[in-house]
Amino acid sequence: MATQIITLVGVLIGALTSYFATAMAERTKLRHLMATRWDERKLDTYIEYVSCIKEIQRAAMDAGRARDQGKDPSDALTEMEGNEKKRSILFETFVLLSDDRAAAAHAVNQRTWELLRTARVPSNGTAELRPIPLVEALNVLHEAARSDLTISSGTPTR
Repeated sequence: MATQIITLVGVLIGALTSYFATAMAERTKLRHLMATRWDERKLDTYIEYVSCIKEIQRAAMDAGRARDQGKDPSDALTEMEGNEKKRSILFETFVLLSDDRAAAAHAVNQRTWELLRTARVPSNGTAELRPIPLVEALNVLHEAARSDLTISSGTPTR
């Protein structure tokens, strides 16, 4: 009878060990899956946000060029304002999904607002828009996004 109890205890210990090992492996797998999902969502948000900023910049420059050529900049300004509304919404998603690296996005917002204010002035052309350091702020944001997504600068991208 003692041998049967020892065997039963051995089987019980084996079953518990197997259960806990499987549970730990599944928990790790689930955490990895969730992290991957959030990283995909972050990447999509970063891309949308930066693309929107670039659209604002392009429309502002189009408005400046139109003024330089004596044309009506209203279409470009309308497009710029529409993209600004979209940027505002995307920024909220950006802040919710990113970590402390959102400070880089705040700097991009500051430069974007400066660009918007300058582009809205009826007498301003491209000469007044070019000195705004929006591209430099975007470069800092790109580095912060790579860091957040653990993409090194040396990692080849396709």
